[in-house]
Amino acid sequence: MSPLRARMIEDMKLAGLAATTQEIYLQAVKSLAKHYNRSPELLAEEEVRRYLLDVRERNARGSFKTSHYGIQFFYRNTLGQDWALFKKRSGFPSRGGCRRRFPMPKCGAFSPRSAIRYTAAVSA
Repeated sequence: MSPLRARMIEDMKLAGLAATTQEIYLQAVKSLAKHYNRSPELLAEEEVRRYLLDVRERNARGSFKTSHYGIQFFYRNTLGQDWALFKKRSGFPSRGGCRRRFPMPKCGAFSPRSAIRYTAAVSA
């Protein structure tokens, strides 16, 4: 076992990841290394980005996400790389952001009683 692999396993244990999650993350990094036929620590951000795009095209959404998270864990936690590739984009609001920006009125505001009162006031 390489020292880098051992370090990633230690980091995943410290993070409290389940054994199956650890296996999936290790497989994701192994596939990345196999794709480029060299150690993942030698890859540039653009190479990892191209690989993830390729995985996204070939696999289902769930498979892509687990690969992405495994590779992200490796670069962020084990190698300490804080690449823009793994940062959330701020160009699009999150679902939670939409709820805060456009809050729904309270349920009572559109109750049948308020509609009756409004109709009665308009027709009077």
